[in-house]
Amino acid sequence: MLDFERTWWTEPGSKESAITEQFELSSTRYYQLLNELLDNEEAVEFDPLVVRRLRRLRDRRRRSRFETPLVQEPPAQ
Repeated sequence: MLDFERTWWTEPGSKESAITEQFELSSTRYYQLLNELLDNEEAVEFDPLVVRRLRRLRDRRRRSRFETPLVQEPPAQ
């Protein structure tokens, strides 16, 4: 999976199609397994750059989902 995440954009077609073709998994199941893998220390040892990049993306998505947007005050007149 980490090798795939390192190079998937070099292949033609969508990532979802490549996931189905290469792993015979739904995209949802693939991402569930990938997220479990990102928390595994052996994955960090195997490819620390990819794991750190994917963890940052995961954390950014989680924060954007759970943070409340700031309400802007109307300008004073």
